[in-house]
Amino acid sequence: MTTGGSATIAMRGAGYYSSNTIGAKTVIDKVGELVVAAASKMPTLAAEGQAFTIADFGAADGGTSMDMMRRLVRAVRVRDPDRQICITYTDLPHNDFSALFRLSQGLIGPKSETPLADIPSLFIFGSGTSFYRQILPDNSLSFGFSATAMHWISNRPCMIADHVQAVGAAPSERESFRAQAMRDWETILLSRARELRPGGRLAFANFCIDEAGRYLGHTSGVDMFDSFARHWRDLLRAGRISETEYVNATFQQFYKTPNEFAQPFLDPNSAVARAGLKLESISTMVTPCPYAAEFKRHGDPKTFAKAYVPTLRSWSETVFAGALDPSRPAAERAAIVDAFYGAYEAAVAAAPEGHGMDYVHCVMEIAKAN
Repeated sequence: MTTGGSATIAMRGAGYYSSNTIGAKTVIDKVGELVVAAASKMPTLAAEGQAFTIADFGAADGGTSMDMMRRLVRAVRVRDPDRQICITYTDLPHNDFSALFRLSQGLIGPKSETPLADIPSLFIFGSGTSFYRQILPDNSLSFGFSATAMHWISNRPCMIADHVQAVGAAPSERESFRAQAMRDWETILLSRARELRPGGRLAFANFCIDEAGRYLGHTSGVDMFDSFARHWRDLLRAGRISETEYVNATFQQFYKTPNEFAQPFLDPNSAVARAGLKLESISTMVTPCPYAAEFKRHGDPKTFAKAYVPTLRSWSETVFAGALDPSRPAAERAAIVDAFYGAYEAAVAAAPEGHGMDYVHCVMEIAKAN
């Protein structure tokens, strides 16, 4: 078996990610009620003199969750108007934290709301640390949140020979990814258990394969990951990329089922249960692709393709760019990646029906025992 190792994972920077991922923000807005309700269930906000601490794990540039964070801060302040609040945004070291801080201070992005950083007694921090490690001190976290992030696994257990994602992998390849993802899920939960204060809560909305077999970009019509694989394979056939470069475009991802997400909580003797974590609720939801919905309104295939493909590029570009031989000149690598997404955009414009990236999430509320 060929070991895949770890790839460089990053969302496209300079605010590109949040400005081109309307669907991701819609998902977070939808789970906002759950977040506020979960925070209201906490028996006490914090001990006297302690801040209410929040973490957004895998936050990218923070833009997609900023409105939800305002709602959460307001909910905390309703119960405790004078409580100081800290928000720590976490992501990998090469994340564009500059864009995150500029968004939080209103220097870029929408101007309709008071900048998050201008809310009194609210303190914002960034941590360039993987959520596969403990990020915050023991018993210091009041509320943890993560959306559309924990499908990224800690490393690739193997490379996928003839596809780009585990959903299209051979059975043995997929099982290797599943085993890695389950080990990683336990690691994530145990790290959060150490961070959480007694009575603290987590609210997660993770990509999944739901009860009907649906997953991101595979709810009806054209399968998004099959399209990625087909256009990348076309570059191989045309001699633009090598066989190694084709195989190297293996997404470091796995989509678990709801049962797989729940598994660590089912055994009272599991490490997760012994760490004090309890699964309060679990459900799945599908969020329709906003670009496909807009296409139904305006009916212009080229406009749809031009709006839709950048949202795919915002989170997938580093996979394909990173698959290319680094000895190639930078301009050549950029041209290949542009050609790849250009071909995808042309295909959508030529035959738009069935294209779309519906989001499929597993939503979980988790509590730590008092």
